[in-house]
Amino acid sequence: MELRQLQYFVKVAKMQHVTHASEELHVAQSAVSRQIHQLEEELGVSLFAQKGRNLQLTQVGKLFLSRVENVLNDLDKAVQEVHELLDPESGEVRLGFPHSVGLNLLPCVVADFKKKHSKARFRFKQGKYNSLIHAVANGEVDLAIISPCPEKHDDVTGEVLLTEELFAILPASHPFAGRKSIKLKELEHETFVLFSEGYSLRPIVWEACLRAGFVPKIGFEGEETDTIKGLVAAGMGVSLLPEMALTGVSELQPVKMKIEEPPVTRTIGLIRRSGSKLSPVADTFREFVLNYFNYPEKSLSLKNNST
Repeated sequence: MELRQLQYFVKVAKMQHVTHASEELHVAQSAVSRQIHQLEEELGVSLFAQKGRNLQLTQVGKLFLSRVENVLNDLDKAVQEVHELLDPESGEVRLGFPHSVGLNLLPCVVADFKKKHSKARFRFKQGKYNSLIHAVANGEVDLAIISPCPEKHDDVTGEVLLTEELFAILPASHPFAGRKSIKLKELEHETFVLFSEGYSLRPIVWEACLRAGFVPKIGFEGEETDTIKGLVAAGMGVSLLPEMALTGVSELQPVKMKIEEPPVTRTIGLIRRSGSKLSPVADTFREFVLNYFNYPEKSLSLKNNST
């Protein structure tokens, strides 16, 4: 069994198509097919089943994929550790993050870190809440900035960096638009614009509405904060967003309003795989991030930049 076979297998499993996988790998389609066939012969099982024009993993293939991904991630990490032993400052930090954190917080933190550690490199992975936890647990990334920070999890360990307030956003034409604050209950009969399933802000808003005594009526769903803001500003409904997401300048902007009750917040944390030792540069970055948010002026600076 060769390393190349495993790499080709993972790529085909992800792309579900030999042609697409070969294009990504920059090798001939016949070479990919041959390696997969040899791998199946050696294992004595079928890893894929044809489904229309695509390939679908068999049950055995799914099990094999989970193991192979761990092996390849461990191999990448071993190679990385060898390089970092020679020069710890020139290593790579594999960092996951959600869209809302990538707008303002992540660039600020990484830029400040690079001022002191200019040779450090970053590989970023943007994803939803559950996919980021999975990426950390499987060793695909070293660390992830995530919201909310999991209070207890078998596979990852988290540390809260900050707690951020969520604000109500309304169209500028809304009757409440001139007010400075609002009770969430007052939006009971409004149409809500929420994030799609799988995004962590959705259950936070949903549970806040339940605490206020109503079930939100969902009119529209989106996958990015700019989409949510744009739909609200266009009069499609109301929503709740964290302050750091309320950035950017455009002709169409919603009105931001403080929520009096119930208080709605989210935690932002940094997670790593439980029981796993970080590489030197990743551990240096982790310590930097924890110290970064221990200074009140840093948190205040981020807050002011996001308004």
